[in-house]
Amino acid sequence: MSSIITGEAVVLELRPASFAARALGLLLDVLFNIVLLVLILLGVAAAGQDLDEAAMRALTLVSVVFCFVIVPVAVETLTRGLSLGKLATGLRVVRDDGGAIRFRHAVIRGLTGFLEIYLTLGGLAIGVALFNSRSKRLGDILAGTYALRRRVPAEVPVRVFVPPQLQGWATAADIGRIPDATARQAAQFIRQAGRMSPLSAAGMAASIATELAGHVAPPPPPGTSPDQYLAAVTAERRHRELARLQQARRRNSATAERLDRLPFGP
Repeated sequence: MSSIITGEAVVLELRPASFAARALGLLLDVLFNIVLLVLILLGVAAAGQDLDEAAMRALTLVSVVFCFVIVPVAVETLTRGLSLGKLATGLRVVRDDGGAIRFRHAVIRGLTGFLEIYLTLGGLAIGVALFNSRSKRLGDILAGTYALRRRVPAEVPVRVFVPPQLQGWATAADIGRIPDATARQAAQFIRQAGRMSPLSAAGMAASIATELAGHVAPPPPPGTSPDQYLAAVTAERRHRELARLQQARRRNSATAERLDRLPFGP
């Protein structure tokens, strides 16, 4: 996981592509470029039967440069870091700061890629990527770019509810103005508790429950665990907020209906 802090002090969590995903995407791009080159050379051979050997060599060189340099640079520039292989593997090339690449980044990657991918049969690109934490090849290092994953698994929503043994207590409890930071911590803990180790989850639940206890009265029944306490307070607070919003909406609708019935005139 890679963290980037934007100008607004917002932390972005980006997932760099793995070496296997990059290798597969690169292989697909290379196969596409080779097929394109073969088709162009077949067309040149069919249309240039009357050309001399020097002209054929020049056309062949132009075709190689077009397929292995110009096409990748143009595609990455126009799509802001995508290609056929990256679309298939769910990747995108971005700058080190997380922004979209531009023409100069694509040119550096394309020119360097011709050396490290085609002239060395991928050996240089693989050797550099294996020893880089973001699986960067040489072109990425020179251009200041890397590949990240566009498709990430969606988080399974966690349903928060009041435990049955705490429903009576939660209904009668006085839940005061809980600070936004504490409420966010409780909600994040409930979503992530299943991925935490039992010892860490227990310690964090106890810490957050202690903070909530200063805004909730009376205390929960004896024997209530911190995670049950967090779930009960969070779910009941959400239920009450929803009820208040629905009541305010009904009140506003009734006021609007009365205003619509008022006579209008000078």
